[in-house]
Amino acid sequence: MNGLRELLLQEQKHLQSIIADVSESNAATPEGRLRISVDHGVTRYYQCVNDRYGEYIPRENVQLPRQLAQKAYNDAVLKTAEARSKHIARCLKDYNDDEIEQLYTLLHPARQKLITPVEPTFSQLQEQWYSESYVGKAFKEGLPEIYTEKGERVRSKSEKILADFFFRNNILYKYEKPLNLPGYGIVYPDFTFFSKKLRKEIYWEHEGMMDKPEYAVTAVKKLNSYQMNGIMPGERLILTFETELDVLDSRIVSGLADRYLR
Repeated sequence: MNGLRELLLQEQKHLQSIIADVSESNAATPEGRLRISVDHGVTRYYQCVNDRYGEYIPRENVQLPRQLAQKAYNDAVLKTAEARSKHIARCLKDYNDDEIEQLYTLLHPARQKLITPVEPTFSQLQEQWYSESYVGKAFKEGLPEIYTEKGERVRSKSEKILADFFFRNNILYKYEKPLNLPGYGIVYPDFTFFSKKLRKEIYWEHEGMMDKPEYAVTAVKKLNSYQMNGIMPGERLILTFETELDVLDSRIVSGLADRYLR
């Protein structure tokens, strides 16, 4: 399953957070365990430290039964979380998302020519996607002519910075490839990529004039339409923002590329 390793890593991080929180919570709990006795509808609580039956907890001491009950529950959670975390660690030790694909890609090119892989490799899918032609958004007359290192015309200096970053890092993209968002219409995402993790298109929108009210209103409406069509930020939609005083930060660009595009 593609992307399973990332899911396992996320789950392991989640479990480690639970383990840390529960361990800290249990550090200050009273000693012993809780025994509960129900007789004729009357519930009584006992604190068992050195014996089976324990010492009766007076009714007015409402906190101690809660603390002991929570302690037992936390112990069970801790045991399960630690066991699951260890199991995930064992899985991660030997698991590779690309294992089956590498059975083909690691072969000698001469042998690859003789073989049809059981499913297309990412490189083959990306190549096919990249070769498909499209008609981008037209440029109005009189606009500044800004060109990237790739020789492609873009609409702003920030888009040039982004495009040049992708070009230098061998990240294939399509500039302003049209996308239909039902309920909104055709949009032209600044950059479209073919995701290795998802095996589908993902989009990068750079909103560069968010301090201008009219621009911001239009941008928010468009971004909401992405989400209404199931294209969520942090999943298939990458967002960067800019104002006149707060310009595009290359560190953010690099971090987003590492997370979603490599």
